[in-house]
Amino acid sequence: MARSIGGGVLADLTLPAPGSETARGLFSAALRRALTDLLRLPPGPGPNGAAWGGFVPGLRRIAARAPGALASAVRRPTIGTLIRCLRGRPDPALQGELLATLALELGVAGVLEERVHVPQPPREVLCLGARCALRPPPGPLTIGPTGWQVGGMSGPFGEDFGTCPSEHVARDIYESVAGPIALALRRDNNPLAELEAHPDKSGSGLDLGGQPVTAWLAGLRAGLDLVAAHLPGLRAELDVGLSLVVPVGHDRERHLSASYQEAIGTVYLSLHPSALTLAEALIHEFSHNKLHALLEQGPILENAWSPLYASPVRPDPRPLHGVLLAAHAFLPVAAMLESMLSSGAAEVEGRLRQVARGNHEAVETLRQHARPTALGGPLLAELVRLDDRFRRFWEG
Repeated sequence: MARSIGGGVLADLTLPAPGSETARGLFSAALRRALTDLLRLPPGPGPNGAAWGGFVPGLRRIAARAPGALASAVRRPTIGTLIRCLRGRPDPALQGELLATLALELGVAGVLEERVHVPQPPREVLCLGARCALRPPPGPLTIGPTGWQVGGMSGPFGEDFGTCPSEHVARDIYESVAGPIALALRRDNNPLAELEAHPDKSGSGLDLGGQPVTAWLAGLRAGLDLVAAHLPGLRAELDVGLSLVVPVGHDRERHLSASYQEAIGTVYLSLHPSALTLAEALIHEFSHNKLHALLEQGPILENAWSPLYASPVRPDPRPLHGVLLAAHAFLPVAAMLESMLSSGAAEVEGRLRQVARGNHEAVETLRQHARPTALGGPLLAELVRLDDRFRRFWEG
């Protein structure tokens, strides 16, 4: 029997069935764990840690009185990522960033009850909910129910913090792409973004690549429109699980993308002139996000990290975890290409055959060597079923 997460059955985690609630249940379960971790987060060393300890009782009251507002804040990757990075890692700077970012989101949402002091705040405090950021003067920061203060300088939240007339409110931080999905323009507070496991790139620092914001928005929207036209169920999932796109440069020849297990709700993409390439990248990295949310519930494979095997999409040998990520990400890409081919786009057939062959190689590696856990069993079975669906493309 397939394992249930949040009422959903994990039998269509790769390619959603019509009306599927699997992804919604999965992201909700990951959010519940983040909320639990938040309330159990111990104070780290130094002034920021002490301030966190003083904030926790008020945070518990907010959790009881306004659970929806707290859940909305924690769902945002600007906060959820920090929570996951602080698991077992007493980092004073990260704890100060979490304290300031969470207090600002809750203050803007109107549910902060008491003033929150941040002795050593970040230079810029992101507020994804209001699509802006606070850039206060240097010094200890106080965030209260109605506004912020640093020394003798202060500013109100107002009805819409993003239009607050303070010189210390930056409005050029995000642009809305579609629905709940935003494009980061100035800063990404994911502390892991500079780390890189892929041999062909070095980190995922925010970089518009010299391209105007309008070009980024047009490209991303064109990619999303392709997904909507050919995989409407997966496009609906994007509105459930994707909050933030971080740009990582521009290249007309090759495309680079990334995601991070701690940064659920975020994808890192370079800009490319092809809408199809961007659609593939959105599907690919969002699929990784779904597996990252699943991993919040436990391991998927008993032998995920050793030994190493050849990967169909990477030049370096990969553990089975990496092979699983590749198969799970490229099978829905194959489904989109199959839909395009059936709609008359004959030019995608070569790409479809290439993707299908790589998928088959990955699925065969998993079928022969993977030892799935109870959580991973339904997922592996789905991958095998989908691989067989594309047999005519990888056999020929």
